[in-house]
Amino acid sequence: MAVTSRVQLFGDNAAPPVYSASSNSGDLAREKDGSMSAGGDDGQDFRTGKQDGIPPSGVKEVAVDGETNDETNDEDQFVLDIKMLLIVLALVMGVFLLSLDMTIVATAIPKITDEFKGLDKAGWYGSAFFMTFGSMQSTWGKIYKYFPLKTSFLISILIFEVGSVLCGAAPNAEALITGRAIAGVGAAGLGAGAYTIIAFLAPPKKRPTFTSLLGASYGVASVIGPLLGGAFTDHVTWRWCFYINVPIGAVSALVILVSFRTPAHAAPMQAPLVEKIRQMDPLGVVLVMGATVTYVLALQYGGVAYAWNSSVVIGLLVGLASIVAVWAALQWFQGERSMVPPRLVRDRLNLTMCLFAFLFAGGCYAAIYYIPVYFQSVHGTNPTMSGVCNLPFIVAVSVAIVASGACVSATGRYQPMLIGGGVVATVSAGLLYTLDVDSPTAAWVGYQILAGVGWGTAFPMPMIAVQGSVPVEDLSTATGMLLFFQSIGGAYLVSASQSAFLNQMVKHVLQNNATHVDQTTLVLTGASEIRNVFPSEQQPLVIAGYMTGLKVVFAMCVAATGLATLVGLNTRWSKLRQEENRPISGMA
Repeated sequence: MAVTSRVQLFGDNAAPPVYSASSNSGDLAREKDGSMSAGGDDGQDFRTGKQDGIPPSGVKEVAVDGETNDETNDEDQFVLDIKMLLIVLALVMGVFLLSLDMTIVATAIPKITDEFKGLDKAGWYGSAFFMTFGSMQSTWGKIYKYFPLKTSFLISILIFEVGSVLCGAAPNAEALITGRAIAGVGAAGLGAGAYTIIAFLAPPKKRPTFTSLLGASYGVASVIGPLLGGAFTDHVTWRWCFYINVPIGAVSALVILVSFRTPAHAAPMQAPLVEKIRQMDPLGVVLVMGATVTYVLALQYGGVAYAWNSSVVIGLLVGLASIVAVWAALQWFQGERSMVPPRLVRDRLNLTMCLFAFLFAGGCYAAIYYIPVYFQSVHGTNPTMSGVCNLPFIVAVSVAIVASGACVSATGRYQPMLIGGGVVATVSAGLLYTLDVDSPTAAWVGYQILAGVGWGTAFPMPMIAVQGSVPVEDLSTATGMLLFFQSIGGAYLVSASQSAFLNQMVKHVLQNNATHVDQTTLVLTGASEIRNVFPSEQQPLVIAGYMTGLKVVFAMCVAATGLATLVGLNTRWSKLRQEENRPISGMA
């Protein structure tokens, strides 16, 4: 039975049909050996990134047996629909897990530090994950371009599971940090792979809806992470914050293994193994990790362990600038082999969407991390109840992400969602800034709903725009590049907000310290422990200090989302190409 609908399901080991344009005529030649070539060329120019073997717009795809057909019968279509549903659910589970890992550990850190007696290492429980997660995004994009899609995705799940098991069974802080770094490597592959599979599998007109489903799981998991982390920590053990990944990840891997068949147009590009390794840009990855470590250390030390003008902090900042300069020069020198290919950076839409994602994700994640801190510190809720109070944000984000994707599918225009969501997010961040110790329930509920609508509406738009515009040979690379900027933006802005929060909170308390609050105790006490650690006469001052720090964080959210919205105005106001007879991923 020939399957020739827009969702072509081919086995990974089968040699898929590949098209090339003959140099002597406009006819299409089907390559029998599965290699990609055109008119005698080698198929891939590694300096320009152009790949032959992609059918031009309007050309019908050919099934494995060479037959063509425009329709499938009802039974065939039903089987395809069921497979598509299972695959999407598996991808949603994968994205849910990686998003959960970003925030679930936040409420477990106090218990972890109690067991391992390592307060000096607590900051790395989150930073180790973000460091490898952000650094490996572009690398995984190249892996999906040069290696089999299905196999690479399953390997990413395996790496993530190994890291999660190591975290759950960690006997000390060093093992936990190592496990978090390994899990970050796998999570980067999970994210890039999920979006790449959707882009290859879904018809262009329906792709925004499917992309939004991934975005919804991303947003929901990021927000309920602290809730689940608090529940596990309070009622079971913090180790289940990591063990929970194992069964869910196994189910996702099993579904992909059984149901997914790599489409013909997703066949890996042909290149020597040495060239494939060079395409991974290992030196660039090392430099990004080094820059991230230097950046996090500078912000952790500045104003707390060392003065901002101390030689230690200044040395770290100078080192950061030097590493970034070397990395940028390396990207330019390597051309198509770099993590961020200059050819894609020079494209107006790609550059605009990457900058938007960097800033917008940074503001979004800062809000996600610190809204629960508001409830735990100001309102005195425990980690579990702070998650309950966060439900308005969760629901609003989920609904807005799905609704915005559906709107793009219906209209073909992402720009109104991008700019409109950015404006609403900026306004809502300003409203969050106005929250105080005596704000009524209606205020924090309403502001969260508005914030969820704003961030949820615009968050998936960069991915939808990029995947709807780039050529098929650039799909995985462009996806990885966008996720790189989005991940690094989240990591860097969250670290910056943590530094600003801590510095302003300590400054406020010490300037009004009539009750002699101990600075060390202030810094080491968690938000939910304020009323247990400090005597009643000191609590109002400490809570006021927390509120001062939170206002700075929300002000940073205003700046980040506002600047992202201004950057978004640079995008072209044209419809996405959604013709069903185009090769999936769209030809620019």
